[in-house]
Amino acid sequence: MVLMQSLRYVRYNHRMLTTIRRSGNSFVIRVPREEMERIGVEEGEPVSVEIRAVDVRPRLPKDLRPAVDTEIANSASAFQRLADA
Repeated sequence: MVLMQSLRYVRYNHRMLTTIRRSGNSFVIRVPREEMERIGVEEGEPVSVEIRAVDVRPRLPKDLRPAVDTEIANSASAFQRLADA
C-alpha cells in the first residue's frame, strides 16, 4: 500500500515584497502573520516561493509631474546657488 501525502494547492496571485535576512548559515524570508492568515497557511506547511531581485524606486504620480516641473523651473536660481556653494 502506497501512502501519498495530500498537498493543498492554493491559487496565490498576490505579490508581496519582503527582505531576505541572515539567520546563522541560512537566509530567511519574513512573511507577515496577516498574509499567512489570508491564504490559510500555517507554520510548518510546505509552500512555493519564487525569488526575484527587484528594483524598488519611488515613482512620481503622473498628475503631480506638471507641479514638480513648475517648482523646479521656479527654483532654478536657488538650485544654482546651492550648486555654487
